[in-house]
Order: sequence, then C-alpha cells, then structure tokens
Amino acid sequence: MTMTVIWTGMIVVSILCALATGRGPEVAAAAVEGTSAAVQLALSIAGMLCLWTGVMEVMRQSGLADKLSRLLFPLLCRLFPQAAKDRDTMDSISANVSANLLGLGSAATPLGLEAARRLSRRSQGAASDDLCMLVVCNTASIQLIPTTVATVRAAEGCAAPFDILPAVWLASTLSVGVGILACRIFAKVWRD
Repeated sequence: MTMTVIWTGMIVVSILCALATGRGPEVAAAAVEGTSAAVQLALSIAGMLCLWTGVMEVMRQSGLADKLSRLLFPLLCRLFPQAAKDRDTMDSISANVSANLLGLGSAATPLGLEAARRLSRRSQGAASDDLCMLVVCNTASIQLIPTTVATVRAAEGCAAPFDILPAVWLASTLSVGVGILACRIFAKVWRD
C-alpha cells in the first residue's frame, strides 16, 4: 500500500511539473515509449523463464534433477541439519538451490515457498534456524548462470550479455558466504 501511494504521488507530481513547465506532450510521449519498452522487456524475460523452466522440467523428468539433488545433499544437510531427516523437504530445498544456480529467481520462488512451507511445519509459530537459513540462501543465492540479468542485457542491445560472469560469481559467492555466517552467528546468539 505504501509503495502504491509513493508511486502514485511521483506520477502526479511529474505530470503537474510537466504541465507547469509546458512539457506535457514530452511527458506523454515518454510514458508511451516507456510502456512499450516495458512490454518488450517483459516478453523477453517471459521467454527466458519459459525456456529455463522447461529445462528444469526436462532435468526433473530425466532424473538429472535427482542426481543434482544427491550431489548437493551432503552440503545441504550441513546447512539444514534439522531438515536433513525429511527427504521431501530436502528435495524441495535442492530444487530451489538448483533453480537459483541457473539464475532463475522467478522460477525458484515457488520451489522456495514449498521448501519454506515444509520447514515451517516443524516450528511452533517462530522461524526455525533452517527456515532462516533457507531465506538467506534463497535471497543471496549463488548464480552460476545469471539468465535473468543476461536476458535484460541482451534485450537492451548488449553484444556480450554473459561477460559479467566473473563479477556475478564473486558477488553471489561473497553474499551467500556472509549470509550463512551471519545466520550461524545469530542462531548461536539467540540460543544463548
């Protein structure tokens, strides 16, 4: 609700300033151009999401997702020790992590919500350490292939949309590392 008020206020103030300075037609033209660009960008991102969601479904049906889940299982068991006993929860977490590795934040969201729903069943009205860790890992997520960012860069005319890979790998690895460390520290502080 607050964001609606802020955005509406900004639009109203912009229109009033444009009218006061005699630039109404320029603002109207910019609004039409902006909406056209937004629709084009949304369609290119939707296409990318369809492609990678399809890839994830092929991975799931071919058994590759299960193999990836088994590969990630030892690491995820250390990060989520309370959930390690529940295979379905670990599969949901693994699918979420896999989607995030592919840079599919939007496709990872439903998987993350399912994992969070499963983790919240164990807690009594408060977020468990595993649930907090899931939120941190999902938010900071390591991205091996930043597909969404690359799609936006390609849609804007970038000749090499994946030339940002080293920076993305470094930034996402550091953010996940700091997030996991903070999660562990806060879990110990609140337990003591």
